[in-house]
Amino acid sequence: MKNKIQLLAGIPDDDNREYLPEKLKGSEIVVNENGNNSQVYPKNLVEMKARLIDDIEDTWYEYVPDSYDPEKKTPLVFSMHGGIMTGWAQCVYTSWSLVADREGFIVVYPNAHKRRFWQIECERRLFKQLSEPNEEGIYMHDFPDDIRENNDVRIVFQLMERMKEKYNIDEERIYMQGMSLGNSMTAMVARYFGNHFAAMAGSAGPSTIGLLFDKEDQPVNAGGPVPVWQARMEFDQAPPGSTDNVEDVVVKNREYWLRINGCEELPRLKISGENNFAFYKGKKADYVFRDVKNRDHGQTFDEAELVWDYFFSGIKRKKDGTVGYTEPEIPREGDSCVLAVAQECENAWINGEKRKMPARALKWRKLKYHGLHGGAKVRGEYHMVPAVFASEIAGASYIEKEGWAQMELGDGRVLQFARGCIGCTIENRVHSMFCEPIERDGMLYISAEWFCQEILKWHVSTCNHVMYATDHTAFLSVNMARLIKDLLQ
Repeated sequence: MKNKIQLLAGIPDDDNREYLPEKLKGSEIVVNENGNNSQVYPKNLVEMKARLIDDIEDTWYEYVPDSYDPEKKTPLVFSMHGGIMTGWAQCVYTSWSLVADREGFIVVYPNAHKRRFWQIECERRLFKQLSEPNEEGIYMHDFPDDIRENNDVRIVFQLMERMKEKYNIDEERIYMQGMSLGNSMTAMVARYFGNHFAAMAGSAGPSTIGLLFDKEDQPVNAGGPVPVWQARMEFDQAPPGSTDNVEDVVVKNREYWLRINGCEELPRLKISGENNFAFYKGKKADYVFRDVKNRDHGQTFDEAELVWDYFFSGIKRKKDGTVGYTEPEIPREGDSCVLAVAQECENAWINGEKRKMPARALKWRKLKYHGLHGGAKVRGEYHMVPAVFASEIAGASYIEKEGWAQMELGDGRVLQFARGCIGCTIENRVHSMFCEPIERDGMLYISAEWFCQEILKWHVSTCNHVMYATDHTAFLSVNMARLIKDLLQ
């Protein structure tokens, strides 16, 4: 039986306006501000100090659950804080310690060696900008020519050895996760030293495209394949100083690991509430993409839970260097009951597979006219699909001729449609649809949104000219809409 997570009641500080309130440290104060959601400072979080690589004293935080058994091999998670933050802040702003209580693994939260900023790699075109002090006199960047001399990389490996000496660490199950600049740090470690870890995960800190690919568009990589989880927030922006389009940055960060890990098959798509997942199987290593609807820069409080349940819990780096998989806490399965269509795309996503439609999906506007000489207002925009295709999704029989169609569903309901008439009949009774059927190239089209919602009783979500319908609550996000449209094109 797993150990129970025990949530502690905190003292809310709703007037907080600080990015990192130092009064949280060691207190019962909790905040929900600036994209950060905190828990009460855990009693098992221990601050450690030592000179790890030079004369500067380093600080890190160790979380060892009460269930730790020195006789058992124990997984280790590195959790890397965001810029201007600290290791203890990364602990209280995430649920890693809570999940560790239940699962029995150890978490280490390092502080960056200098200035609360990880020493991350940056493109030469951004070097000057990131190497000059900001208005507070803080230098954002100071990078050595040899990645092995990177201060924070050295700290990570020094801490890894210390943790192995101090605890009974399972060397096949060492992981890293980071947020924002901590994600950038995690991504850099993955590119150069991924073979030292079982899996890597990060949220809201994509790398600039120039770091990932050379001038011939080939991935720049020294660490080899490694299972990677990338979480993005829908309203996040591109990395500081980058002039790249935000969506393109997300796409190229995903493409990088798909190529490195040999992910050639179509993903399994799953949207649960505001969580948008794409699960990829790779010949060399797996990859997970997560986009969170309606979120700004940062990480959701349950990021640790999701990373562990879907990912870390089922992955190890075997002694021969290869990646091994067992069944994770939650299987990475896609939605089995789904229809996704995109404007001007001839393919559709149906129950986890890409399928060609009789014709491409069209966008249609329902207009409201004002007066004899007035303008028109758009009262709705819909994805129109051939009615015969809708009948196939429903497993219905279908008849179409001269702008008229009839559909008989498996449950016996009979539907009738007519070109240009917003009313249809269902069981010989008149019902208004979202918009009128249209005819193109001798084929009758109806609204996919209306059909999925009213006839199939599915939840429908649209974003950026893509529609996603499934049998449970699901909210399509910007980056997932881009992923789906790219798949269907």
